[in-house]
Amino acid sequence: MDKRILILCDFDGTTCLNDIGNQILNRYAKGWREIDRAYCANKIGSRLAYLQIQPLFHGTKREMTDYALHHEKIDPHFQPFYQSCKEKGIDLKIVSDGLDFYIASVLRKYDLQEIEFYSNRVVFQSNATLSIEFPSPRNGCHLCGTCKSTILNFYREFYDLIIYVGDSYSDVCPAMIADLVFAKPILSEKCRKNGKACIAYENFRDVGEYLSKFLEEPAGDEESPFWDVATKQGNSRHQENL
Repeated sequence: MDKRILILCDFDGTTCLNDIGNQILNRYAKGWREIDRAYCANKIGSRLAYLQIQPLFHGTKREMTDYALHHEKIDPHFQPFYQSCKEKGIDLKIVSDGLDFYIASVLRKYDLQEIEFYSNRVVFQSNATLSIEFPSPRNGCHLCGTCKSTILNFYREFYDLIIYVGDSYSDVCPAMIADLVFAKPILSEKCRKNGKACIAYENFRDVGEYLSKFLEEPAGDEESPFWDVATKQGNSRHQENL
């Protein structure tokens, strides 16, 4: 098909089946769970949560990177999915509210370092402490460390169709404005409550099979389930983030 397509993927819980960020926090930032409960209850955004957690961290970059590489569980279907996207001329980028050092390390481990990713940045100090920076662009909202909606909207003028693949809380806002959404249970429930159509998936094999089946359907074909879902979702892309 002739359309320019971009796939934006979350990292923890999506590209990786487990949440490496949470596992690192459990190991190297004792006492972070209380702050996380406030985040999950929507009392604070992830940016403020990270700033509160930051002084709790204690560990070197080497220790945390080795820990991440030992515990990561990348979706076994992600590599072939990415290669299939490349063959079809579909662009893929990772958008994460996690931390850059472990994302970069995992991508290198699987020879996927060419994938562009957006995330929060860690600056390691010599005394085994660190600071967290938020380099990704944002459009007036300071709740998230990485504003995925701002990133998605930036690419609007370059693509005809933007597909979002995610799993949890930090994926809700970009899912609301994506043209097509693949969602795991937490994100699926949020989409349902916000009136946003989405497609349930377990892994990237599911996503790949769906796209392979329907991406060749002509745009506007009333008989195409793909374009039916994409149109319904596209109609809501400009609604307020809920």
